[in-house]
Amino acid sequence: MRRILLKLSGEALAGEKKTGFDEETVRRVALQVKQLTEDGIQVGIVTGGGNFWRGRTSENIDRTKADQIGMLATVMNCIYVSEIFRSVGMKTSVLTPFACGSFTELFSKDRAVSRLEEGQVVFFAGGTGHPYFSTDTGVVLRAVEVEAEVILLAKSIDGVYDDDPGRNPLAKKYEEVSIDEVIAKNLQVVDMTASILARDNKMPMWVFGLGEENSIVNTVKGRFNGTRVKV
Repeated sequence: MRRILLKLSGEALAGEKKTGFDEETVRRVALQVKQLTEDGIQVGIVTGGGNFWRGRTSENIDRTKADQIGMLATVMNCIYVSEIFRSVGMKTSVLTPFACGSFTELFSKDRAVSRLEEGQVVFFAGGTGHPYFSTDTGVVLRAVEVEAEVILLAKSIDGVYDDDPGRNPLAKKYEEVSIDEVIAKNLQVVDMTASILARDNKMPMWVFGLGEENSIVNTVKGRFNGTRVKV
């Protein structure tokens, strides 16, 4: 495997606190990604923003403004996670689809691919830069643009289920499922826009639990305990 895109949910970054950052959780992620880069694998990362902002929380907030707040939450996450990565010895870049002064650099495919080929971990912050599109859509879009081989979805649960396992103890976990079935049954691996984008561009996704020990490395190395979404 040459190039992957890793999606980290904001909730997963928060650990058991469910909000803000849990530095030890992020450091464990960093050490795993460092192992991958040392093996020659190029890694891009998208983070969610759910540890800070879960979308429109009040009828008094316009949807466009709520989505902009969410985009900024992902920028904060990427800057923080990038710094933890640097603290363990990696080089990183944070790219956004809109100007953030000197905090980040503007995204372009050429810049992103060049940094990946240099061995840097590239963080794609700010989603697509537009309201009404989630970080799910952002991660699939960036994966397609930089020609990643697979999207790794690191979540707070360990795969794709036919029902919410938190509410239904009899929910069945899929070892493998097609993107067409995900769309038809609305299994919510990623949102519908992102699912259709992945299907149309034949971008596979592997879903797994971030909390499992060494889960990122194990997933890439084939010791996989999650769900493969086939295209």
